Amino acid sequence: MPTVHRHLFGPGPSNPYPEATTALSKPLLGHLDPEFLALMDATSAMLRRVYGTQNSRTLPLSGTGSAGMEAAFVNTVREGDAVVVAVNGLFGQRMCEVARRCGAEVVPVEHAWGTPVDIDRVVAAHPSPTIIAAVHAETSTGVLSDARALGEAVRAHHPDALLLLDTVTSLAGSEVLLDAWGVDVAYAGTQKCLGVPPGLAPFTMSDRAYERRVKDPRSWYLDMGLLSQYAGEAGGSAARAYHHTAPVGMVVSLHDALEHIEAEGLQAVQDRHREAGKLLQDGLLDLGLELFVPAQHRLPQLTTVVVPEGVDAASVRRRLLETHHIEIGAGVGPHASSLWRIGLMGHNARPDAALLVLAALRDTLGR
Repeated sequence: MPTVHRHLFGPGPSNPYPEATTALSKPLLGHLDPEFLALMDATSAMLRRVYGTQNSRTLPLSGTGSAGMEAAFVNTVREGDAVVVAVNGLFGQRMCEVARRCGAEVVPVEHAWGTPVDIDRVVAAHPSPTIIAAVHAETSTGVLSDARALGEAVRAHHPDALLLLDTVTSLAGSEVLLDAWGVDVAYAGTQKCLGVPPGLAPFTMSDRAYERRVKDPRSWYLDMGLLSQYAGEAGGSAARAYHHTAPVGMVVSLHDALEHIEAEGLQAVQDRHREAGKLLQDGLLDLGLELFVPAQHRLPQLTTVVVPEGVDAASVRRRLLETHHIEIGAGVGPHASSLWRIGLMGHNARPDAALLVLAALRDTLGR
């Protein structure tokens, strides 16, 4: 098949930073090579800075963001634990399913899709939860919740509970300050605002959560007690316990993307996401389109658009792909055919990308 360049303006993956792509062609090292281990340690250190944490157990897990979700729950949930989950979209629902399979007493706090987490309802959902979990930036709807306020409320009402946060779509695109917010466990994916191909799940766990971890979790592969002897906590140690063959090329790709982010400046990267998102959203409104999420809660990096009445959502997406080589996402769940999801993340968070997708939509809808 011919190689086709696509503009990946959906909910992920996004087009990688050029440095991340070039890194994949570098000579391959062994996963226990001292040169690679030093690079792994440097990658974990940069992840700490992006996450706003001092957690020693911060590392890129071998797997996509869903592996991060699995790791978060299998390492913290015991049979019968009360796990409160804020559900305001697909990934809150998925948290419930993963926690259920770990044996939790799941307490879902349902929200209308497209609305942020109602913090008062979440902290009042159970008298003594073991874990409270939420999605910071809900990929299915494009809504941003106030993780800082959630962390303050959890500390005030349930100081013994662990706070678990999905940052798959927020990390590197929106402010994330885990230590300041009191977040114990968080995970992300590389394929969105970090600007790296899919394949790794940046993961972090506080000392408090690690001390309370499940010592023999249901997943051997995602056992943080074992993984910490290879990466993260083991950083700088000459003796590494072999656990699995790490995806070396992917870690190098993440390392070089994080170097790009640090060179540009994390705040500048977040500002760029915000400015590109505003340009896109203002342009969509000028086209007469309706946006799904109220302005004060919209993610800049992922915009949900209400499909106009009488328009075939799938046909528009297909024409954009075939004519303009632009991929945008469909909705999911109850909004599968009534929403489009447009992402400007990582390398794509630029004014020219926003103007390109607006011009293509104007042409496609006009036809």
